[in-house]
Amino acid sequence: KLYLWIIVAVAIGAFIHNYVPQERIHNIISRVGIFSVPIATVLGVPMYGSCAAILPIAAALFQKGIPLGTALSFMMAVSALSLPEAIMLRRVIKLKLIAIFFAVTTFGIILVGYIFNFIQTLNIK
Repeated sequence: KLYLWIIVAVAIGAFIHNYVPQERIHNIISRVGIFSVPIATVLGVPMYGSCAAILPIAAALFQKGIPLGTALSFMMAVSALSLPEAIMLRRVIKLKLIAIFFAVTTFGIILVGYIFNFIQTLNIK
């Protein structure tokens, strides 16, 4: 079952890599500016995928010029904040605990994204 998600992710990553112009990604990122990390995190939540399946998409986005922290935030949100999994967990965990988990994890993902973006701007070699 995992192979299907990996094939879909590789196809999406290949599409982004080959057909989405780098200028378009730069325009989108420059328009949202400092909010790129939270937006990437929120966009990752409704997606269902494994860590292995999301890597090709995150790699393609990074190669097209998305900052590392933004791509990492997207990848972590897909892995840790899956809305379909939260719906399944609702049967065994109280909604309040799921909300706390989502809030704390979202804060951590956004913080890590900003830290990596900051480190990337330092251009440490």
